[in-house]
Amino acid sequence: MTKRIFQSSYLLLLCITTLLLFSSCKKEATVTSKTSDAVIEESETNAKSLDEIGKELFEGKGNCVACHLVDQKVIGPSIQEIAKIYKDQKGNIIDFLKNDAKPIVDPSQYEVMKTNFTITKAMSDEELSAIETYIYSHSK
Repeated sequence: MTKRIFQSSYLLLLCITTLLLFSSCKKEATVTSKTSDAVIEESETNAKSLDEIGKELFEGKGNCVACHLVDQKVIGPSIQEIAKIYKDQKGNIIDFLKNDAKPIVDPSQYEVMKTNFTITKAMSDEELSAIETYIYSHSK
């Protein structure tokens, strides 16, 4: 009889422990879900525009600013000139940056630009689109 009481107590203790484990996991999952939603909302509020991302890429990872300024020719044409010509001629900046299209702004500088295709060809389509958006933000 003592053995049976021990087995019943053990079984009861096992059931209570299992119940506590499942109920604590459920609460944790709910809290995690609420936290994730808060993080998503916060990141959406602080999201940068495509133009801002493009500017960061243009001045940083792409190193485009070494040759292109907004309103004056340095080594390459100005951003304003690039935007105007590509807009007027319905050119594709992304294709050019992938080295899939011929230069239409200043073909004499193409050889210099070719050295940067290693950088731009490694960029994602989203990054190239952001750079394109930044360039077009300077069209008049």
